[in-house]
Order: sequence, then structure tokens, then C-alpha cells
Amino acid sequence: MTAPDPVRAGRALSGAGAAILLLEGIAVLFVPRGIAQSGDGLTGFRLVVLIVLAVLLVLASGLQRRPQGLVIGTVLQVPLLLTGFFGSAMWLVGGLFVVIWAYLLQIRKDLLGSPFGPPPSAPPAD
Repeated sequence: MTAPDPVRAGRALSGAGAAILLLEGIAVLFVPRGIAQSGDGLTGFRLVVLIVLAVLLVLASGLQRRPQGLVIGTVLQVPLLLTGFFGSAMWLVGGLFVVIWAYLLQIRKDLLGSPFGPPPSAPPAD
């Protein structure tokens, strides 16, 4: 099945991807509070890793209209899931975001024919 208006569907899915990445970036910023009270606590290395990941997720949300935006967002799902090593609750939160991201890619494949293909261009005006 393909979308009746692939241009519009491509824009909507890019917006959804940007929103998911932005929410992921915000969720990562809550992790230091949780890990500061458990285990080894909040070390400088952990704090830097989490802040860099949050910034990369927010920047990747702005790249979703570009062809490489989906690839960058997909690659960032791996370090997001690995934040579970810092705080056990992030296994659940990160896993949930990864499942949502995979679902978005599946919808994109169903509507546009390819999960990573370039967004469709507008048809020529008559």
C-alpha cells in the first residue's frame, strides 16, 4: 500500500521522526538525576556522555527533512538503548523509544515504499 499523496505523507513522517528524537533527547536529560542516587553515582564521564547524546538527538531531530536524517536517527537509537548501563530504567525507556522508531520506519516503508529512501518530491504542476 502506498500513500495517496506521498509528498504529504513524507512530510508528516519526517515531522513524527523529529518529534520522537526530540522526546528522546529530553528523556536522556532526566537520566543524570536517576543515576546520581544509585550505584556508582553520577561521574563526569557519564554526565558528558548523556549530555552529548541529548544534544545529538536534538540536532538529529532538526535533520529529519534531509535524506540522511533517518539514517542518523536510526544510528542514535543504539546509544540511546545503551544508556541502560547507566540506569536500569533506561533499558525500558530506551527500548520503548527504539520500538516506536522501528514502527515509524515500518509505516514509512508501507506508505512510501522504502524506510530510508529520499522523501518524495512534489509532482510537477499542470
